[in-house]
This record gives sequence, C-alpha cells and structure tokens, in this order.
Amino acid sequence: MTDALPVEARSGLLPLRMDEVRVDPALALRIPAALAIRRELLPFLAWRGRVHVACVDVSDAAALGLVQRTFELPVEMVPAEPDSLRRVLSGIHGGGRGGLVRAGGEGGDASDAAALSDQLVREAVLRQASDVHVDPGPEDVRVRVRVDGALEELRRVPSGMASSLANRFKVLAQVDIAEKRAPQDGAYRHAMGDGRMVDVRLATLPTRWGERLTLRLLGRDAAVRDLGGLGMDAGHLAIFEGALMKPHGMILLTGPTGSGKSTTLHAGVRRLLGMAPLNIITVEDPVEQEMAGVAQVAVDSADKTSFAKALRSILRHDPDVVMIGEVRDAETAGIAVKASLTGHLVLSSLHTNTAAGAVTRLSDMGVERYLVASTLRLSVAQRLVRRLCMRCRTPGLMSESAALALGRGEAAGQPCWTAGGCWYCGGRGVSGRVALFEMLPMDETWSRVVTGGAHEADLVEEMRRRGHGQLIDDGLAKLARGETTSEEVRGAVAWG
Repeated sequence: MTDALPVEARSGLLPLRMDEVRVDPALALRIPAALAIRRELLPFLAWRGRVHVACVDVSDAAALGLVQRTFELPVEMVPAEPDSLRRVLSGIHGGGRGGLVRAGGEGGDASDAAALSDQLVREAVLRQASDVHVDPGPEDVRVRVRVDGALEELRRVPSGMASSLANRFKVLAQVDIAEKRAPQDGAYRHAMGDGRMVDVRLATLPTRWGERLTLRLLGRDAAVRDLGGLGMDAGHLAIFEGALMKPHGMILLTGPTGSGKSTTLHAGVRRLLGMAPLNIITVEDPVEQEMAGVAQVAVDSADKTSFAKALRSILRHDPDVVMIGEVRDAETAGIAVKASLTGHLVLSSLHTNTAAGAVTRLSDMGVERYLVASTLRLSVAQRLVRRLCMRCRTPGLMSESAALALGRGEAAGQPCWTAGGCWYCGGRGVSGRVALFEMLPMDETWSRVVTGGAHEADLVEEMRRRGHGQLIDDGLAKLARGETTSEEVRGAVAWG
C-alpha cells in the first residue's frame, strides 16, 4: 500500500492534519452528511485527475465503493488524523445537525435565503478566503471568494435569489433592508458548526442588476495576530518596536489598498497593550478588528462622526496612543500632527507607494516640512505576496531573466524557490500571504534632510546610501529563504 502512495505520503506528510488542509466544499458536500460522519471520510480535493478523500481507514473497501459511485474521477483514499478529521466534519456537517446545505439548488433548503447565506460564509471559511463577493447580473448571481489575494468563483445563484439573499445578509448585519439605492456598511458574527466564531463585515453597493455585496471575513485566529507573525525580519521588528516605545510622534503605514496596513496597525496596538497600561483610542472606518482594552470609534457614514471631528474630541479624553485608520485629508493630517506634538503617539496609514513618499504626501496636504521632520518617527511601506507552501516548495536558482525583471541583475544564481503542490495547499503551491517591508526610521540627521525640502526621489536615494533596504530588498531576502516566488515579488514591487 505504501509504495502506491504519491511522493507526498512518502515524505512525511501523512497522516493528514485536516485542520491545516484546504477543503473544497463543492466536493465535501457531494457525500451525504450521515455517510461522511458514520464512515469518517471527507472528499477534499480534485487534483491530478483524482478525487482525494480523507479517511480514518484507507482499507475500508465498502466506503471506497460508496464514494466512487458519487464521482466520475477515480477516488484515492488518504489517511488522516482521526481527531482533526472529526473536527472538520463537525464544522462542515454540524455533527449531522444543521450543517451545510447541499449544493445545486435541489430541495427547499437550497432555495432558502437564510440557509444559502449561511452556506456561502461557511464554504468561504473552509476555503480560507478573506472576502466573499456577491455580484448580481442579468442572468444569475456570481459568487466569488478571494483566497490568498486571488479571486475564485464559488458558485452561481439564480437571479431570483438576489434580493432575498441581500436582505438576509442586511438583516444579519443590522442595516436598513428598505434602503436599496445607497451604499451601506454593517457587521455581524457568524458561528461555525465546530464552535468557531467568524466576524463578518458587510458592504453593499447598488448596481443596475441589484445590490452588490462584499463580505470581509475576519477569523478570530487572524484577529490575534501579532507583529511577529507579519513577516518582519529581526531588523525590521526591532525598528518598529523601537518606534512604538517612543512616548510621542507619528508612525505611518503606507501602501495601496489591500496591502495589509490595517493589520499591521492593529498588531502594533496589541504590542503596545502588552507593554504597559495605556489609554488607547482608535478612529476607524469601519472598525475591522475588536480589541479588548481599546476604545474604538467608528466613523459615521452620515458624517456625524468624521475622522477630524472624532480626533478633535478624543484628544480631550487624555489618550496615550491614538490610532487613525487613514489620514485622508489636510484637516486630519493637521490634527494628527498636532496630537503628536502635544505628547501623543499617533499611528495611521497613508496611500503612497514608498516609505519616503509619506514625507511628500504630508507636505502636499499642507503640513509644513519642519512639522513633518519633528513629528514623524517611522514610515513603513508594505506589500502582500503569496507565501509558498512550506511542505511542497521546490528549491532552485534564480534565472538571469528573473533577476533582470526584478531590476537586480546581480541576484541571478541566488537561491530561489518555486511553487509545487500538495494536499495541504490544494495543489496550488501557495498557502497564506506574507508582507514585504520597507522602513524609514527618522532621526535628527533625517530631520535636517526633510526640513531642507528633499523630494521623494532624493529621500529614496538617501535611504540607499544609508543602507536602508527597500521593498525589493526584503523581497529578495524572502526569496532566498523560500517564503515566496520571484513572480510574486515582481508583481508586488513593479509599480512601487
């Protein structure tokens, strides 16, 4: 039996730890819940022309025959750790009581908006997705999920379900179901069958064919991520923690939308909470992660509580630390600078491409250069790249063409890993994401450069001269360690 198993089995990947495996819910739901739970088996991946089925007993010929009749492709039974398999089965089927409804639009449950909304969220969580997009069209409703930054189609829903499905999510998120012509935001907490809780943030947008829904999934495990899990190397971590130790000043995170700035800001706040008893107040739009011991203010869509209004008020509440979700305009920038001048530590984000770009962006907003120089303690640029699956990555050397594409021809010949594919990553070769960082710590000598009116290009050149690594340098280091691929790094830094 062992000789017939693929390379993954012979290299120590078995038995499968199902808590770490990406399960395809479309396959899992093909098997009746009663059969799956009684026989302890779970179809989880279609790959290499076979349907792979996790089970406790691979020699159960009767179970193999039952499963094989369900699928057109050949079935391969894969041994799994019993406890982890039972936990996953419980999450999918609810122990046989109220689990996921079956796909395909058959029966009353599949036509019920409440059951369908529950199923979509559960399927997305099983795929380890970060977002769910429900996009109505003239013929049907397309449901897609974002997994490791890439969109994948989950299913198509009949167009007649669009309105009831939207209303169901809006009821859960406690937003106005009668309002269909204006965007709305809300949130709720979803209970998985295995006892896990997932925070869901809902955003609606009126379109020609109905309301478009975007659900951001914030798992409880992701919410407790600290600085050590973001991908900072020892040098970057020391710089960031050093800036957090300062009693006042500004720490700014820069990068495009979806680059992980908010996650880093929340991780920084959590590290501060662990350092000393502090009065920390945040102003966010919306509140993405709940943090115990922190006063979190949500910006009101009706502008009753804008960033600027909230900041003017909270400074009278004696905060030690203020986190601003984003510096969007001159008024917010001015208040943030004044707060840092009056003895507060301010953490926030900006939409710029480089760490040096934060200086010129604040200047463009009307903040005087000498104020930027005296308040900015650290500027951080970051991007997200997909992380290689550590179980199946393949070692190699960077080609000359790949090095030239990254703008670092001298990197040709350095260690460079490529994606493989295994049961754990669903054959993708990647699992999760890791951040690339570029840090500009400000000191007295930097302050003189900033006050002197240096442009962004001058600041970048000065960073190189002083040995401060850029995004591409962190990318090359992570390439050498086998954390990501050259294609991912090139895509992340090509325009930054």
